[in-house]
Amino acid sequence: MTNNNNIENSTDWAKQAYAQLKQKQEQQKQEQQKLEQQKQEQQKLEQQKQEQQKQEQQKQEQQKQEQQLKKNDRDFFDDSKPKLGKFDEEFTWSAMVLAAQGKKVDQISLDEIDWLSRLRRGLEETRKGFVSELLDNLGDDPLTPETLDDLETLLLRADAGINSTEKIMNSLRKKLNEEVVGGEEGIKFLKQELISILEEPIKNSNKTILVPEKGKLNIWLIVGVNGVGKTTTIGKLAHLSTRSSYKTLIAAADTFRAAAVEQLMIWGERSNIDVISNQSRNADPAAVVFDAINSAVNRGTELLLVDTAGRLQNKNNLMDELSKIRKIIDKKVPNANVESLLVLDASQGQNGLKQAKGFSKSANLSGAIITKLDGTSRGGVSLAVSLEVNLPIRFIGAGEGIRDLRPFNSFEFIEALLADK
Repeated sequence: MTNNNNIENSTDWAKQAYAQLKQKQEQQKQEQQKLEQQKQEQQKLEQQKQEQQKQEQQKQEQQKQEQQLKKNDRDFFDDSKPKLGKFDEEFTWSAMVLAAQGKKVDQISLDEIDWLSRLRRGLEETRKGFVSELLDNLGDDPLTPETLDDLETLLLRADAGINSTEKIMNSLRKKLNEEVVGGEEGIKFLKQELISILEEPIKNSNKTILVPEKGKLNIWLIVGVNGVGKTTTIGKLAHLSTRSSYKTLIAAADTFRAAAVEQLMIWGERSNIDVISNQSRNADPAAVVFDAINSAVNRGTELLLVDTAGRLQNKNNLMDELSKIRKIIDKKVPNANVESLLVLDASQGQNGLKQAKGFSKSANLSGAIITKLDGTSRGGVSLAVSLEVNLPIRFIGAGEGIRDLRPFNSFEFIEALLADK
């Protein structure tokens, strides 16, 4: 009996011990869960804190970007009249360049002085590579075969092109064989050769400067691959046109690039110029041009700027589209003055020259617009385009501002290129 009681007591004790152990384990489990929950809550709070910090940083960065964009926007669209700066070397140089073209004091505007200063600054990178290494050191010393070899290297480095460089060097070597050529005389002769290359296609076109004809519809097709500044150039041309009192209209016919139409709309609003467009996805560019011509005729528009597709599925598609647009123009307004202007990015150098050759074969080009001269040392590509493609340069962009696109003047261009001498 005693043994049975002992067994029962032992069993009860074991049950109690087991129950206590079980309870302890349950308490530990609950404690562990509580700690885990606290840890998760702490991590969640930490994540929320980090997310808030991240959002705050993004907000600050966005505000910073918006402020910078607004500043850039103000700088870019600043159309305030140029102010009379210091009577310094840059002002004197600009006045001398204008005087050398036969302009009298009462014929020179502050706007012209301002543009020449911008042009000179815009060509600084090209001038550094083209002038500083050689021409600054010529002085009055006679030219030698060695200095001509150095000059040849510099011309090629500035992307003047093989043919242009060869033409210039042959003329210089011929003159050097005939007489002793001093440094100053050599520079003068070099300027004449460079100007003659740029002027040849302009003379062949019978148009010294490209301007719309007053009282008549002028249509300028702006062509070029994406990325060269085509849309921005149209905006600058439109602004220049309205400042020159031409009735202007824009056709957003680059319907294959999503942002092109929106960008032109912004340009139109800021220059107070209407933009004819079709917001439909992949709308027919020729249909946009058709509508734009109708609007231009009804409004008595003098200049219709047409933004064409920069890149389609292949080159043939692009050229077919341009041909289609030309047919519509010829049919609807056969008496309109039509120009096809190729926009080229100067910083692309020889690649830009290849683009000019490709477009000239299929797009019936009548001129070129050289952009982004201010950010490259390859300004010599203008010579290559003139000589090798026989394409007259009509406008140049020598800065990022809205007023930094002007009609091309070969004399001013070369003087700015060689300004250090």
